[in-house]
Amino acid sequence: MSRKLVSIMLASTMFIAAGAAQAKGCIEGAAVGGVAGHVAGKHGTAGAVGGCAIGHHEASKKEKKAQEANAASAPSGK
Repeated sequence: MSRKLVSIMLASTMFIAAGAAQAKGCIEGAAVGGVAGHVAGKHGTAGAVGGCAIGHHEASKKEKKAQEANAASAPSGK
């Protein structure tokens, strides 16, 4: 098998396994990481994996911060 085909199969498997709930930020992070890894010396797959993890982490932090802001601004209801 060619290296490119293996990389595509690995990436496809990761996206399927991640599921919709885990995909927030992953697609964008993987795209950015893949390009950066490719430019940094033909490490596009490793960059995509790292970018996915970081993108998901950043999206989770952003969502948590938004939930905290909504909870703080909501009336207490008592």
